[in-house]
Amino acid sequence: LATTQSWSEEWKALGLGARLPPTPNTRITNLFFVQMGFGVDQHGNRSTDGATKASVRAVRNAIEFNSIPGVIEGIPGGRNDMLISVKLGVPPDDDDDDDDDDDDTEKKPMDVDLAQVAKVFPYGRLLPIEVVVGGLKFSTGRIVNELGDVDDLAVCVAASVSIGYDDRTSSEGSTHKTYSTKDGF
Repeated sequence: LATTQSWSEEWKALGLGARLPPTPNTRITNLFFVQMGFGVDQHGNRSTDGATKASVRAVRNAIEFNSIPGVIEGIPGGRNDMLISVKLGVPPDDDDDDDDDDDDTEKKPMDVDLAQVAKVFPYGRLLPIEVVVGGLKFSTGRIVNELGDVDDLAVCVAASVSIGYDDRTSSEGSTHKTYSTKDGF
């Protein structure tokens, strides 16, 4: 996944595509925008690629209905240098049953091809994508053999996509500031 080039051939052909941040310790200290979305995959072989399809859809859902022209002036370097932080809540991997209890705290999330998720972003600098146990698996009540279904399981992934920039010269901490309405913000 480590690259300075675009992950997507489509974006690359247009001269676009998210890249890696300038240094490995780059993080968002000035938070500009937070977007949430979810995606579902309900057909095909969800045990091998369902979490990836749902993750791509969740990230697209988080960003596709937003226009943030203020990035150009509000973030140093504009859209090309804005930092993108992605966190995915992915259902637990049922194949990871090393113990007999149903405690999800020890479970690992289903596999996600992060290179496919990275292809969604047309610009910016993509921080390492965080994948945690979350999301949902549920029965759809229908099997469509023509679409490769082997069961009626659906995989749902939740995504949080944050953008901002790293300005530790003016920030006291290494994470962004949190504002509260009780403080007048």
